[in-house]
Amino acid sequence: MSHFSRRSFLVTGIAAGAVAGIPAAAHADPADPAQETSASLASRGLRSDPFTLGVASGDPSADGFVIWTRLAPRPLAEDGLGGMPARPFLVQWQVYGDGSGSRVLRRGVVAATPEWSHSVHVELGGLPADREFWYRFKVGPYVSPMGRARTAPHALSYGSPLAMAFVSCAQYEHGYFTAYRRLAEEHPDLVLHLGDYQYEYRRDTYTIPGGNIRHHEGPETETLAGYRQRHAQYKTDPDLQAAHAAAPWLVVWDDHELDNNWADEVPEKPEVPQPNFLARREAAFRAYYENMPLRRASIPRGIDMQLYRRVRWGRLATFHMLDTRQYRSDQGCGDGYRDCPAAVDPARSITGEAQERWLLDGFRESRARWDVIGQQVFFAQRDNNAGPAKITSQDAWDGYVASRQRITQGWLDAGVRNPVVLTGDVHAHWASDLKLDYDDPTTRTVGAELVTSSITTGGDGRDSDPATHPFLTINPHLKFYNNQRGYVITRIERELLTADFKVLPQVTQAGAAAHTRATFVIEDRVPGVQQTYLRPVEPSAARMPEIDAIRETVDLETKRP
Repeated sequence: MSHFSRRSFLVTGIAAGAVAGIPAAAHADPADPAQETSASLASRGLRSDPFTLGVASGDPSADGFVIWTRLAPRPLAEDGLGGMPARPFLVQWQVYGDGSGSRVLRRGVVAATPEWSHSVHVELGGLPADREFWYRFKVGPYVSPMGRARTAPHALSYGSPLAMAFVSCAQYEHGYFTAYRRLAEEHPDLVLHLGDYQYEYRRDTYTIPGGNIRHHEGPETETLAGYRQRHAQYKTDPDLQAAHAAAPWLVVWDDHELDNNWADEVPEKPEVPQPNFLARREAAFRAYYENMPLRRASIPRGIDMQLYRRVRWGRLATFHMLDTRQYRSDQGCGDGYRDCPAAVDPARSITGEAQERWLLDGFRESRARWDVIGQQVFFAQRDNNAGPAKITSQDAWDGYVASRQRITQGWLDAGVRNPVVLTGDVHAHWASDLKLDYDDPTTRTVGAELVTSSITTGGDGRDSDPATHPFLTINPHLKFYNNQRGYVITRIERELLTADFKVLPQVTQAGAAAHTRATFVIEDRVPGVQQTYLRPVEPSAARMPEIDAIRETVDLETKRP
C-alpha cells in the first residue's frame, strides 16, 4: 500500500461524478480541523485495506475518462459485499500530471454506497487532450495503488500513433493471467476487452485436460451476490490489476458475464424451465457495471444496459463498440456447427434493429482514418465442410448472415476508408479478409478481421502450422490461425495498422514470456490483411491431423462438455 499523509490528500471542491445519483460530498476548507474528524468518521469500521480489487480507468474522450475502484476488504465474502459495512463511505480521489503523484491536477470526494457494492465511478471532463494522467483513491488511512489513464487526441488532430491492445476470454480456473501482465508491460495507450471477462461456472464444471489450475469460489453465478463475488475473485488477481492500472479500457461483454450462449431474454438451454432468468440477467448487468470503468450512461436499468457506444480517437480512429448478446435473435439451430436454413433469414439479427441503425449512421458520419468495430464473435464466414453443405457456427455472425451482409454493405455505401473488425470468443488467434460474397473467393476484399486468442480459456493450447489448418484450406479468405493463449497488440498510424499476435507457451504455470507468433499489416485504403512476419512452428509442436484440428476448434467454442 502507498503511504503519504492524510493532509496531502485533503480535498477541496465538489466530486466530479457521484455514484448512481448519490449526492457528491464537498469539503469547503482543507484547513478546517472538523474535516479531519469527518474523514476519520467516514472510515470507521474499516480495519483492513479496502483496495484489494485495484483501480481502473476507461472510456477516454478528448477531455476526460472514467476512474474506478471498489471497496472490498474481504473480497470473497459470500454475500458479495466484500466485507464492507452496510453504509456509505466517502472516497477521496486525485488525478495527477505525473507518475510520482507530486503534481495534483484534480481532486474530489465521492460516496461509495452499499447499494452499488461500494463501487466508485468518477467521470472526469475538462482535461487537456492527448495527455497521460495518473490517479489514485483514499479512504481513511488507506491509499489505493496508482493507475495510469490518458485522454484521446482532439477531434481535429491525428495525435501520435496509437498503441492499442485487445483481449478476450479469461477463465480463472484454466490458468494464470500472465498474459495480462505481459500486456501491461507493453505500455499500451488503450485496451479493448471484447468479452468473457469472467466465467459463471461453479468449480470444476468447465475443465481442461489434466484438471483445472485454480478454482472458482461459490456456486454457478445466478444471484447478485454470486456475480459480485465472482467479479471480485477475478479482480484480486495481481496480473489483471496490473493490466487495468496500465491504461484505459473499453469493455464489452460476451456470454459468460451472464450465461453461456445466452441470447436476449433466452438462456443457454431454453428447453429447461428457468423462470428466474431475467432476474439473473438483471443481477449480472448490475454487477458488471459495478466492476467496470464505465460512464454513467451505462448504469443498468432493470434488465437493460446501454453498452454499445462510440469512442473517437481524434481523426485517427473511431471505435464502434458493439453488444452482440443483448439484442440478438436466438440462435437458429442450436449453438454449434450446423447447416441451418434459419441462418439466412433476413428477419433475424445479431445486433437488433436499433443498434444496427446506430452503427450504419456512425459509418456515414465517420471522418476517421480507421473505423474499428470492437465486438464479440467471429465475423467472417468459417465453413468447416469442404463439400457442398455449409456447416458454420450458429453462435457467430455465420448464424446471422443477413445482419453481416447489411453491415458490410453499410460500410461500403458509407465509403468507410478502412473498416477493421476486432473479435474475441474463439480462444485462438485468427486473421482474415472480409468479403461481400464468401462463396466466391475471387470477389474483392472489403475489410479485415483480427481475432485474439484467450487469456487462459482452454489451457495451454499448442503451437501449430497455420497452413495445415483445414479451415484455412476450405475458406481461402482466412489467412492465419494459432491455438496458443495470448493477446493482440496493434500500432495504428495514418498509413498503416500493424498487428502483432502475441502468444505464451503456457498458462498452466505462471510467469511465461510472451513472443510474437505472427505480424500482419493493413495498409491505408488497401482492404484485407498482409502477413509480414511468421515465427517458425515450435519443434515440439505435433501437427494435428485435419479432423483433429476441426474437432479442437469446435470443442473450444462449445465451451462446456
